[in-house]
Order: sequence, then structure tokens, then C-alpha cells
Amino acid sequence: MTVVERFQGTTDFIKAKYPGKDFVGLHEPVFIGNERIYVIDAIDSTFVSSVGAYVNRFEEMLMRITGAKYAIAIVNGTNALHMGLILAGVQREDEVLSQALTFIATANAISYIGAQPVFLDVDKDTLGMSPDALKDFLHQNAERRHDGTYNKGTGRKIAACVPMHTFGLPCRIDEIAAICEEWNIYLVEDAAESLGSYYKGRHTGVFGSIGIFSFNGNKTVTCGGGGALVTNDEVIAKRAKHLTTQAKVPHKWEFVHDEIGYNYRMPNLNAALACAQLEQLEKFVENKRELAADYRDFFKETEIKFVEEIDDAKANYWLNAILFNDLDERNAFLTFSNSNGVMTRPIWELMSRLKMFQNCQTGDLTNSIWISERIVNIPSGVRL
Repeated sequence: MTVVERFQGTTDFIKAKYPGKDFVGLHEPVFIGNERIYVIDAIDSTFVSSVGAYVNRFEEMLMRITGAKYAIAIVNGTNALHMGLILAGVQREDEVLSQALTFIATANAISYIGAQPVFLDVDKDTLGMSPDALKDFLHQNAERRHDGTYNKGTGRKIAACVPMHTFGLPCRIDEIAAICEEWNIYLVEDAAESLGSYYKGRHTGVFGSIGIFSFNGNKTVTCGGGGALVTNDEVIAKRAKHLTTQAKVPHKWEFVHDEIGYNYRMPNLNAALACAQLEQLEKFVENKRELAADYRDFFKETEIKFVEEIDDAKANYWLNAILFNDLDERNAFLTFSNSNGVMTRPIWELMSRLKMFQNCQTGDLTNSIWISERIVNIPSGVRL
């Protein structure tokens, strides 16, 4: 079979999963529940900004889904990450450990504080932060002091660690949490893409002190724009709600603010849409896992590797991913598929290669580079 024939067979199979479509998008939103009813109800209530019944309902639903004791609705996932790092006590010029293979929001949120990202490698099978890479970096570069862990080379405090569950595939987050606890480093879990994903029976986002989620337009569950912060710590939860409402001291009519705050609360209008979507989360994830199983079986008969969840993980398969033999083959498939009615995308550029972050410290990024040259996302939306 020629390369073109193999590419044609792949695109034909993908199109067969989405019958009746001339063009198959990567991940289109699906609104088939109570979305219109709830949004109209929110409009009729006149509570369309950050105060309203749907904001409260959204937080309650998210607590039930994740098992977290507290959830705070935030305007988007990037702002949730920013707030999580603030709550973690990250200061200007501190260092935050993350992964080079991540979406720009992770690195941007670190930069908003004026902190310095340090980019570590990922595991090939999870695409998420490698516990071994984290452990090796700390043993080679860090030292414990009475007030935390410091980078021996830069002298900066290593204040936090932000691993991400890439494409909804759970990473080995329990091992990462144990390493962070050993080194007294605050864990902020970037679960933006993994709503509905579990590792060892626990929902992602609850392994650290703080977890965050995104409800952007391309996520498994969306409200156009939206995010959330979850925690089991009451003090963190109360402070998160206070800071995200402009740090306003509660009062019926007076406007008193006791510190610099942020206009980060999710509007009730968005929350109404989110509630209707959350009602369908289980059905959406089941649908997406069925698609992933079909892809897995199909690619077993090809030279292309399908990226699967690891043992003890139950992924939402937000975006399905396949691996090619090399960069040239990857680029050829991207050109072929996008020219033949199937939207596919490469993974993000490594953070360490972007001009804003090219001078940041990194660990050995062998796996990240290898993956970035071979991986492609294929259509993954819920099929009606």
C-alpha cells in the first residue's frame, strides 16, 4: 500500500464515523439538551453577570462530578490557572515547574505573575509530565531550605508545579503529587482538558491542593468560554471566591475592597449553558470513548500508532491523537487530510521554542521533541 493509499484509507475511515458531513471538524460543540431553556431562563431572570442561580448550580454539579469539596466558577481556564498560582503563593521571580509540551495558557499564567517557567519532559505514553523527569530535575538542580525548595543554579524559589493531562489522557499524577509533597512544592493540577477523566478511580484535578478546568468552545463540555477551580481546602476556596470577585468585602450597598482583586467570576449566562452541558457529560464521554475504541482497532491494522490511555486511567479522549514515523510523514498527512475534508492538527509548538520562553531553563526534552515531530490530532467530537 502506498502512502497516499494509506492516508486515503485513514481519512475515509474518519469520514465514515461522521456520516453526512462534507467537512469533519476537529471538535465541534454539541447542544442537544437543555442549553436553550437554561440560557433563556437566565436572560429572563435578568441575572446575566457573575451573580445568579446557575453559577451556584454549576459549582454544585462540578463538585459532584469531581468529588472536590469546593468549586469556584471562573471566566476561563487561563484565568483559573492564574488564580491557582496566586493562591499557591507564587511570587514574582519564583520558578514554576511545568512541561514543554503544553498549551500556551500554562506558560502564560505563570508569566502573568512575573514568575519563571521551567520546562520538563513528558512521558511518551501519557503525553503528560514525566514523574522521572521531575524527580531527576529536582535531584540535579534543587536544594531544600527551611522555607521551601530552591534552584541551586538560579537561586530562585521553586514555588509550584503545574502538570497537565494532555488531550484528557491522565498522566501519572499520583507520583507527581508524591514528589511535590516530598520537596515541599505546591501542586496546581492543570486538568483543563480532562473533565470526565479518572486516574486510579479519582477524577483528575483533585490530586493536588488546587485543580483547574476549562470550558472553552472546543472542550468536551463547553459554555463558550469558562473555567473552574476546585479544591478540598475551605480556606483556599473562600479566598478564591473573594479574589475573583474583585476582593469586595460583602455588604449590601457599600463598595469596599481589601486587596487587589480580579474580575474572574463566570457570568450566570455562561453558567446556564455549562449546567445543561454538564448534564450530558457522562453521555458525551461514553460517546467519545466509543469513538476512541474504533480508532484504536482501526490503527492496529496500520503503521500509524493510536495514543491510548495507560493502565489505571479512564480518559475522556478529548482529542484523539495518532503518531507517525517521522516529521515528513506527519506533515504529509496534515496536508492530505486537511485538503480532503478532514480537519487535523499538529500539537502545540514546544514552549521552550517560543521566543518568549526560549531562555527559560529546561530539563532533557527528548520525549517532548520526539512526540512533537510525530503527533497529529484527528476529529474527536461527539457523534450525533
